[in-house]
Amino acid sequence: QVQLVESGGGLVQAGGSLRLSCAASGLTFSTRDLAWFRQAPGKERDFVAFIEYSAGFTNYAESVKGRFTISRDNAKNTMYLQMNSLRPEDTAVYYCAARAGYSRNANEYNYWGQGTQVTVSS
Repeated sequence: QVQLVESGGGLVQAGGSLRLSCAASGLTFSTRDLAWFRQAPGKERDFVAFIEYSAGFTNYAESVKGRFTISRDNAKNTMYLQMNSLRPEDTAVYYCAARAGYSRNANEYNYWGQGTQVTVSS
């Protein structure tokens, strides 16, 4: 079965950096489009970043543009999210997701990881 496993979350001070990873198995990773979403307590799951299967196209939420970088290594079946200049409002559970095609809508993603907590202290 398809598995997406996030890692790399933790507690960091404002202005710091974290690198999240999403390791995939059970699917043809190199043909899947991928995304990161996040969900803060009491809020909806929001789009963060998208990367096309070949990494030729990426897209970011305005709130993270210029601070976060999404990337992937198809040889390792792994996607990454480099998060710099972190802010307290970035605190959330971060999820990776997979589908075929571009979308910023969480409801359109077929596969999800279990999430990793990111906490940014002020």
